[in-house]
Amino acid sequence: MSRFKANSLLLLAAAIWGVGNVFHKTILAHLDPMAVVFLTSVIAGVVTLPFVVRERDAAASAGWLPSVTRVVLLFALGCVVQQMSYVSTTVTNSSLLISGSTVITPIAAWLIMRERPSALIMCVAVLTVFGSALLAGGFNGSATTGDAFAVLTAICFAVWTVELGRHVQAHGRPFATASAQFLGTAFATLPFALQGTMSAETILAAWPELVMLGVFSTAIGFCLQTFAQRYTTSSHAAVICSGEGVFAAISAAALLGERLSPDGFLGAGVILSSVLFAAVSTGPKLNASVP
Repeated sequence: MSRFKANSLLLLAAAIWGVGNVFHKTILAHLDPMAVVFLTSVIAGVVTLPFVVRERDAAASAGWLPSVTRVVLLFALGCVVQQMSYVSTTVTNSSLLISGSTVITPIAAWLIMRERPSALIMCVAVLTVFGSALLAGGFNGSATTGDAFAVLTAICFAVWTVELGRHVQAHGRPFATASAQFLGTAFATLPFALQGTMSAETILAAWPELVMLGVFSTAIGFCLQTFAQRYTTSSHAAVICSGEGVFAAISAAALLGERLSPDGFLGAGVILSSVLFAAVSTGPKLNASVP
């Protein structure tokens, strides 16, 4: 697959996540954060299992298990803190604060994978954060607990993006990796979900959100990223996926009544320009030999 096609898949994933962020907020009327993460992970795991069967002829390479374990743990932590951020902050603010991973990811890739980002990609990463600040036009600077969780999410997903890229480039089997992430997260959150608001009644009440989050945002969105990162760098992936903030702001305005300021529209333009630049640029060669 060409770098451009891989980057296009990442942009599609960003659009799916942006729309899905609205449902991360509305589902909290029925279920607590741990129940949301558990149920969406179970749904995503079941949806991806048939694709894992297609990879059965690809034997796991040496080091696959410890490598995928790191990916799963980072993914589970990121999903939990992201869902908790929506309890006390808006969809727009949470999505934009998480966009801070755009700058963190190239730094993490440099430290972990020796994947030196180009000066242009670092400039684009900084521009996306600047655009995110503009896009969050109404953000009044008074931090909430939800905002703190969003920042922690950015850190978790930045390191996860790097580890995921290293894993799939070295070991392949993208669907097995995606399914392991989903089922591993479900297993880790089950004890906490059982102590919360999860019941047959609340699950039935939340079924539209569960379908959107489990099938589309989690299964399809993260499978697209897992597959695409075999053919592009972590730094490119972070910049392109930051487009999620734009799609989230548009969706929140349309469905939840959250409104953008004129600065917000300018910020959306800056982010989209940065994302499109990253999508068409080639960047450094991949190092597929990283263990």
